[in-house]
Amino acid sequence: MTMTHRTDPTDHLRPLLAQLSLEDKAALVQGADFWTTVPLPQIGLRAMTLSDGPAGVRGPVWDERDPSLNMPSGTALAASWDTDLADRYGAAAASEARRKGVDVVLGPTINLHRSPLGGRHFECFSEDPWLSGELGAAYVEGLQRNGVAATPKHYVANDSETDRFTVDVQVDERALRELYLLPFERTVDSGAWAIMSAYNSVDGVTMTENDLLETPLNSEWGFDGVVISDWTAVRSLGSVPAAQDLAMPGPAPAWADLAEAVRDGRLDEADLDRKVLRLLLLAERVGALEGATAVTPDAIDGRAFVREAAIEGSVLVKNAGELPWQPSSLSKVAVIGHNALHARTQGGGSATVLPDHVITPIDGIRAALPHAEVVYELGAVVQEGVAEIPLERLTNPRTGEPGLVVTFRDADGVDLFSEDRRSTALVWFGGDAPIAASATVELHTTFVPEETGEILLGFATAKHGRVYVDGVLVVDDQPVITGTDLGAAFLAPPSATAPVHVEAGVPLDVRAVFEMGSAQSALDGALSVTFGIALDDTDPDGLIARAVEAARAAEVAVVVVGTNSKVESEGYDRENLDLPGRQDELVRAVAAVNPRTVVVVNSGSPVLLPWRDDVAAVLLGWFGGQEFGQAIADVLFGVAEPGGRLPTSWPASLDDVPVRDVTPHEGRLEYTEGIHVGYRAWLRADRSPAYPFGFGLGYTTWSFDAIEVADAASAGAEASDAGDAVVRVTVTNSGDRAGKHVVQVYAERADSAVERPVRWLVGFAVVRAEAGETVVAEVPVAARRFAHWADGGWQVEPGEFALLAGSSVADLSLAATYATPAVVAA
Repeated sequence: MTMTHRTDPTDHLRPLLAQLSLEDKAALVQGADFWTTVPLPQIGLRAMTLSDGPAGVRGPVWDERDPSLNMPSGTALAASWDTDLADRYGAAAASEARRKGVDVVLGPTINLHRSPLGGRHFECFSEDPWLSGELGAAYVEGLQRNGVAATPKHYVANDSETDRFTVDVQVDERALRELYLLPFERTVDSGAWAIMSAYNSVDGVTMTENDLLETPLNSEWGFDGVVISDWTAVRSLGSVPAAQDLAMPGPAPAWADLAEAVRDGRLDEADLDRKVLRLLLLAERVGALEGATAVTPDAIDGRAFVREAAIEGSVLVKNAGELPWQPSSLSKVAVIGHNALHARTQGGGSATVLPDHVITPIDGIRAALPHAEVVYELGAVVQEGVAEIPLERLTNPRTGEPGLVVTFRDADGVDLFSEDRRSTALVWFGGDAPIAASATVELHTTFVPEETGEILLGFATAKHGRVYVDGVLVVDDQPVITGTDLGAAFLAPPSATAPVHVEAGVPLDVRAVFEMGSAQSALDGALSVTFGIALDDTDPDGLIARAVEAARAAEVAVVVVGTNSKVESEGYDRENLDLPGRQDELVRAVAAVNPRTVVVVNSGSPVLLPWRDDVAAVLLGWFGGQEFGQAIADVLFGVAEPGGRLPTSWPASLDDVPVRDVTPHEGRLEYTEGIHVGYRAWLRADRSPAYPFGFGLGYTTWSFDAIEVADAASAGAEASDAGDAVVRVTVTNSGDRAGKHVVQVYAERADSAVERPVRWLVGFAVVRAEAGETVVAEVPVAARRFAHWADGGWQVEPGEFALLAGSSVADLSLAATYATPAVVAA
């Protein structure tokens, strides 16, 4: 692969710059509000709209009435190991973006899985920088080919969530260059039009003021795009000379006197002008500048693509000859698990989108087995706190339609604003609602219970709330927020509930009233509240017993286990890798009575599977997007091949994990492991995870037949650099059905004079073959994959490197050598 850096000059935009006043320029480099930039009609510049991604595009409002395509999580995409799929994923995001009037998507997230305890890893790709970089580059190309800007994030070393606003990451330069910066370098090389700077500091300097924004980003890599801050990450005017281009959201308090600081000489106007020119270039690229035409994205079938992507990322890690099942051979199937009925299709936090529907595993399995009896049991409660009330149980008292009415009132009780909504899980983060001007917000609906009994009715929010049922006050509480992370407090607050007796079919007039108040924070203009019902967990033994009886009476059992919003979300890291609640006990109990038990794991990142030897098969479905249930059914019943391989190591126990620390000590988080992260750390520690990096099974078998290594230039590869290689790996589908495999190539240098990983990924390729077919995978290996960072530059140790090819980092049956020249492209 040739590192070709592109730099589009901005000289042609200088006449527009000359028309702007100092105040215009100072305004343009700050947002106009939560999601848009400032328009300057005098130069033909409209506002640009930014939106959270990356697994879908929410748009400028967080509103179930304007749904979005909910695509599989970053880990699910990475598990495909398929750059063509990542390109199409980016194209799908671009189509969604343009449908919603969005110019800039805040993604992909390409931080690394440094520790499995990282709470936001579902949104990132991998523990390996090359896999993350290649997929990120493909995502960027697919998005921007369709006219929408990508924003790879979070630059750099935002690899955990604890104290993310203030943590100072201490990382040596070699690890920074070889691991954490590498995915960003690849996305810049693919032409990224924007980059998001992180909250954290690196080596004592907050990222929005860090020299890393200039070197290597601009000076070495040739980045010509816009550095967008993470929301509220700009702390002072010190970020102006540090190549931080756009402060979001706006107007940014830290840059309130930017124009005055230029006028009195504290800041150089040339630094401001460079930012303005880059923003104008971005506007030109996305069609926001007069005379520039926005690209019309390719049309896509979003639902079909999400289903395909979920299949391609599903990883079969165990199969004792059980799968795939033939639907015609099954007459009774037990489906068990909270996540089978309430699947997690995405992780929590700013990446959240609101789909118009979700196909859950129970939906998908029932649709695939129209002639079989499919029974369901909860088995174990996974949900913590309240969940929204199903729309079909609600009637808006104002319109008579399904839903509720929301009313904002001032301190005198005067109505300021009202809207009819279709969900009791609501977020206002942008939009027209007068959040800051309101004293109270009321949610009002008529609720018709489905069953007679006692429910736990309540809410989850950071505000003081009261719930009235038929005029009677039943909840009056202020949930206690733990921790200091604004994102966690906003998007995953604790719940307050009270027991309420209900009768099936008897309507109840329900009102929830919340006191706004000021938190004196950047989120004063935003509100998050879920009004709903918590699950009754007072008889956990009974839940497991009923699941066991269902499994005993069925031919096969599918147990869907997974995490909840308190385990994997933006804003906090994980305390352990255990499945929440009593799910482990549930799986063991079901497997004890039905040897044909298959477990589907619905998590975005690794969890412990202590029962994995007791079940017939284990399928990792990740957060599979809105068509998750159909994809799972396609794989279980052999309609499709489980296409994924692990993008990160899955441990057998937390104690085995070589890199665990995500908690800062006195404000500092030290990356003492250096370049040994992920599978590199496992190899260095001579430990074996439950399932190694790159591992995954299919429904066919493969033989690795031959390996050939050639210099890329002599092999006829176009645009190759000195030292680039091509590895040709011959493989045969030795099974009885068509399949997909991922050919992986790793390098080793046992006799190196340089500290190195035991083994590291240098290239990969997806192959597909019919039964009995032999194919040749061509795996390009860039010269940089043999280089290490030392003495301020990339160095190559002359001599021979071993190149190993196979099915995972722990299964490499072919070997060859490659002698590198002492030259490498920087």
